Amino acid sequence: MDEYEREALASPDLDDPVLVEGLPGVGHVGKLAVEHLLEEIDSERVERVHSTHFPPQVSVEDGRTELASAEFHAVRPEDGRDLLVLTGDHQAQDSEGHYGLTDTFLDVAEDYGVERVFALGGVPTGELIEEYSVLGAATTDEVVADLEDVGVEFREDEPAGGIVGVSGLLLGLGERRGFDAACLMGETSGYLVDPKSAQAVLEVLQEVVDFDVDYASLEERADEMEEVVRKIQEMDQGTPTASDEDLRYIG
Repeated sequence: MDEYEREALASPDLDDPVLVEGLPGVGHVGKLAVEHLLEEIDSERVERVHSTHFPPQVSVEDGRTELASAEFHAVRPEDGRDLLVLTGDHQAQDSEGHYGLTDTFLDVAEDYGVERVFALGGVPTGELIEEYSVLGAATTDEVVADLEDVGVEFREDEPAGGIVGVSGLLLGLGERRGFDAACLMGETSGYLVDPKSAQAVLEVLQEVVDFDVDYASLEERADEMEEVVRKIQEMDQGTPTASDEDLRYIG
């Protein structure tokens, strides 16, 4: 197997598509956001990328195995711009792999005529929050202005430590290759999977790219997570929960 190996699955015609990346990260914010997109809007899996820099494992579903990979999906909203959506269950295990995979992902984007890239992720606050802001970083002043118009915040020296992994490299390597790129980061505690932060990020992307998506299932998942958080807080405070059945919800 090659170090970075592309597997074409389909060859759709996309009209001026935008690349949207959502791989695992803080709060699984980006991954949740793109998974919701793929659940709500008709999509087609168009390419897989395999790499020896992914973890040495296969996933198993209904007894069938599949080698670790990242996947591209073509998404064509009825109203709005075509999307090329990148997701997967893993990031690279080393720095060399992050660089090589990101270059491969940009090769795919280039082949589909992508000019603008959005990486989605979370930025940890270290505490539970009520109001979810979306922070931004971008490669050009024009992209910054576009995002500020829809409420994205650009804060000095945030996120602290910069943006790591594929999301950061899509901006760094993407700029060198002529892509306009931005990262949309939803505030999140960093402790739990965060559907509310994912929705906040997706709502911003919806405004910028112009597509329609229903949020009912994501909101339902957020309500379930809020209930889990409430019960954890009660346990931390020594407050007895209502019943044994309620405790089983956490496990």
